[in-house]
Amino acid sequence: MNFFVYFTHTTQMKLFVLIGLLVILLFGGCTSKPLFPEAPFVEASYCHSPAPHTEPPKSLPETNHIKWVDFNVSYAVLAKAYQYDVSTYGKDVHLKMPELLAYISVKNGNFFSSKRDVKELDKIATRLKAGENLDEIMSGNKYYKYHLEVYQTIFAEFLGTTAEGKYGLIASHPIAKGRYYNHSNDFGVARSYGYKRRHLGHDLFGSVGTPIMAIEDGIITEIGWNRYGGWRVGIRSHDNKRYYYYAHLRKDSPFAQGLELGSEVTAGQHIGYLGVSGYSNKENKNMPNAKPHLHLGLQLIFHPSQEKGSKEIWIDIYAITRLLEKNRVAVGL
Repeated sequence: MNFFVYFTHTTQMKLFVLIGLLVILLFGGCTSKPLFPEAPFVEASYCHSPAPHTEPPKSLPETNHIKWVDFNVSYAVLAKAYQYDVSTYGKDVHLKMPELLAYISVKNGNFFSSKRDVKELDKIATRLKAGENLDEIMSGNKYYKYHLEVYQTIFAEFLGTTAEGKYGLIASHPIAKGRYYNHSNDFGVARSYGYKRRHLGHDLFGSVGTPIMAIEDGIITEIGWNRYGGWRVGIRSHDNKRYYYYAHLRKDSPFAQGLELGSEVTAGQHIGYLGVSGYSNKENKNMPNAKPHLHLGLQLIFHPSQEKGSKEIWIDIYAITRLLEKNRVAVGL
């Protein structure tokens, strides 16, 4: 009898444990945090399940700023939105890239599928060309403005009048035209030098001495040696909302001539040379056992508190770098 009671009790306990584990796996096995914390009804889950869709609150604080961004747009979707922007410029209905991306990211919960979302872009483009208004379509979605602000901030200076006098991409690829490089999506990969952290940038591998170009106009706010980034240049956009970080530049002669703190640069301007410097307290040292590469970072700044420290927002720019392939600039042009 005692054995039966013991056996029954332990069997029930095992059953409860198994049920509990199943519940955790189905409903609580992944963590999620808000895509924009001040809009908690828009979530970016870190599992591969669809993002939850809940009703927005009745009102939003007017003074809140965006505190976090997960840029997950696939290259296929980004390229399609860019194509619509350029092809409709100057026509009765101009389909702007930030607005199209905001619509898609709201619709898909910030979980992008290239095939599905390209079709959605085609559908919304057809509706807008037929006379519908995107602001009216999204009028019931209180969080649309958050997505729109993010994409408008990222791409504020990407399109305009080119040197040829046409409308198109004016932001430049960071590797000079005609120079070989390779890359993959490495954002978030673990790093351990100095302390454990995530890789908050994008590495483009090439040969030492490959010319590095400024992506957009701005002002140099940092230049010199850093124990992690080695020889590096930091360029702040003129609207103070984007900060570009170019690191691990060439040992001995990392920068283009004439650059100094406070210098103004333009998109496509030569600013330095690819190298492998850094990971040293001693200045002008190369990283051990590392291949030459450019560490490229893009920080978004919606509030002064996000300029330095734990509130910094760095985004994955792999897809953006691929888009910039459409405008590679040769040195001297």
